[in-house]
Amino acid sequence: MPQVALTTLGCKVNQFETEVMEGLFKARGYEVVNFDQHADVYVINTCSVTNLGEKKSRQLIRRASRQNPEAIIAVAGCYSQLSPDQVSQIPGVDVIVGTQDRAKIVELVEAAAANNRAAQVNAVSDIMHAKEFEDIPLFSMPGRKRAFLKIQEGCTNFCTYCIIPYARGPLRSRSLASIAAETEKLVTAGFSEIVLTGIHLGAFGHDLSSDGSEITLVEAVETVLNAGGGRLMRLRLGSLESIEVSDKLVALMQTDKRLCPHLHLPLQAGDDRILKAMNRHYTTAEYQELIHGIKAHVPGIAITTDIIVGFPGETEGMFENTLAFVNKMNFAKVHIFPYSRRTGTPAAKFLGQVSEADKKRRVLRLQQLAERKSSEFHQLFLGQYHDVLFETAEASGSVSGLTNNYLRVHAPGNQECVGKIATVKLERLYQDGFWGQISEYFS
Repeated sequence: MPQVALTTLGCKVNQFETEVMEGLFKARGYEVVNFDQHADVYVINTCSVTNLGEKKSRQLIRRASRQNPEAIIAVAGCYSQLSPDQVSQIPGVDVIVGTQDRAKIVELVEAAAANNRAAQVNAVSDIMHAKEFEDIPLFSMPGRKRAFLKIQEGCTNFCTYCIIPYARGPLRSRSLASIAAETEKLVTAGFSEIVLTGIHLGAFGHDLSSDGSEITLVEAVETVLNAGGGRLMRLRLGSLESIEVSDKLVALMQTDKRLCPHLHLPLQAGDDRILKAMNRHYTTAEYQELIHGIKAHVPGIAITTDIIVGFPGETEGMFENTLAFVNKMNFAKVHIFPYSRRTGTPAAKFLGQVSEADKKRRVLRLQQLAERKSSEFHQLFLGQYHDVLFETAEASGSVSGLTNNYLRVHAPGNQECVGKIATVKLERLYQDGFWGQISEYFS
């Protein structure tokens, strides 16, 4: 039996796409092994968000070649899409696939093997002309307790720091019928929680709406909740743009408790001048009004966010504005990124590039504030009972999982608890979340 090893760099969408390709190989009779093992085929699903992501992609390609110089090496993803010629020059690369045509990955690998690696196979096409969502069904179930379900591809926001619209192309949405079928498959396989993902998730349905009928993310959410006889216990949303959170979506979160009270809404900066320079389509006032409205309607909701520190032109005063804004927004968690100058984006040519020393100092200050605000958010739930989906068993004799509003919980338990949902009393703050005691299992 031939062996294949796959690895992923980057976002949750990439993770999902790697799982899809893994399933394609399994369906063709391949055995999947760890990436650090000897294999006949290596697949590297690359990331190109930053120059560092591309560097790591190249390192993994070379590592695979060292592990087995005779192996077929296939490179897929954003780096391949943006720089196929550059990827083709890396020694050992046999197959290059971009951000579409992943359905052909096994066929392309076997074509390379059939000609004894005599000619490189380059299947990268112009993504900007893509019109249809690449609908590849899951041939095997993910090896996790939460399942990602990709329902959207492409982005047209063109933020000045981001290369992704050029790597992923225009907006394409998965059909509601396909979403229902995949949900049924995941629920039947025993998954208690599904996470909807996409490159620009909030734009779902824009390309499907016609004849006066509007299809939005709300319709996708309702489709998932109703599929499989409504047996799904939890549905979580991936990252959304704040301006795309509709009143209907918030209302659905109020009325159907299976839709997790957690939203990840990237802020990116707490200063309006920087937001404008980033080509973000909202102001801090609009963002604040939205968050306050959501919290008023969905008590206990966790709002998490992303912030880029040291964007070109960011002065000390502008950074202080971001600190002040974060302080009053009370985020459950803030993911902080020092600005990375990405070749090919408008911001890479902006004047006023911030020094690495200043970025490092500002990141540290924001991290300290974010950790304090996260601790304040966690303290609101001490002594309460929450339902936890346990995902991992730890060597210390405990299990770890998440509440519906994305709080990490540790409790006494073993492998038998993994994959189950239990009611847990949150007794004290512990590591990255809480230590609790299980009071009752119900799945």
